[in-house]
Amino acid sequence: MELYHRLKEAWPFFLIAGPCVVEGMDTMRQVAERLSFLSAEFKLPLVFKSSYRKANRSSGSSPSGPGMEAGLRCLDELKREFGFPILTDVHECEEVKAVAQICDIIQIPAFLSRQTSLIEAVAKSGRIINIKKGQFMAPEDIIPAAIKARNAGSDQILLTERGTSFGYHDLVVDFRGFAIMAESGYPIVYDVTHSLQKPSLGQVSGGGPQYAAMMARAAMATGKVRGLFIETHPQPHTALSDAASMLPLDDLKALLADAIAVRKSLKED
Repeated sequence: MELYHRLKEAWPFFLIAGPCVVEGMDTMRQVAERLSFLSAEFKLPLVFKSSYRKANRSSGSSPSGPGMEAGLRCLDELKREFGFPILTDVHECEEVKAVAQICDIIQIPAFLSRQTSLIEAVAKSGRIINIKKGQFMAPEDIIPAAIKARNAGSDQILLTERGTSFGYHDLVVDFRGFAIMAESGYPIVYDVTHSLQKPSLGQVSGGGPQYAAMMARAAMATGKVRGLFIETHPQPHTALSDAASMLPLDDLKALLADAIAVRKSLKED
């Protein structure tokens, strides 16, 4: 509960960030070091994010991660070395027990945001549950998912906006949605980089990371966003997953500075 309260009360916001999928330890440690430095510099609570397996790939031949055992071992090593909490996603109920032993926040992927049994399994784990709003859902439709988690015994719930798809290889963020989702009473997270994806462009997804800073500023200007979710990589073009949408690690500092400035310019909610 202590972590959840820290995130819920974070000012000006908290940061969830990391590479899309677990890669080699040198890359993971490079990202972890930079994120830890920025977290300390800006006094932002940091949650390190990476996936041990990506079950939803545009192509069956696309890299999907090292798997649960190797991926969790890497995340556990980073957690012990840097001291930050860890977030990863699960796709099946059978994964939850092992993930909960290491990760502080367990994420329900957007495509599984209506999957009752998975939501209930994570809710019962005792870990914070982050439910990503499906690309096919209106903002108000994520609230019943939160109620499922609450009814299963969780009072540590985050809701994440990642854009809405209209079936034309693009995503759109309706900024009214932040206010609608916030009516749930739970902290709202904005997934900056995934909202800039261009899903299923041929064998891989495309993206528009050049708009990330602008979108982060706009989200902060709503006054409803408590956390920013940003996938980042030292050299996105070499990344094993979401290469086209991840933010270059060197660009993250300026984005955070701008988002902080916008958030601090607003009156208290």
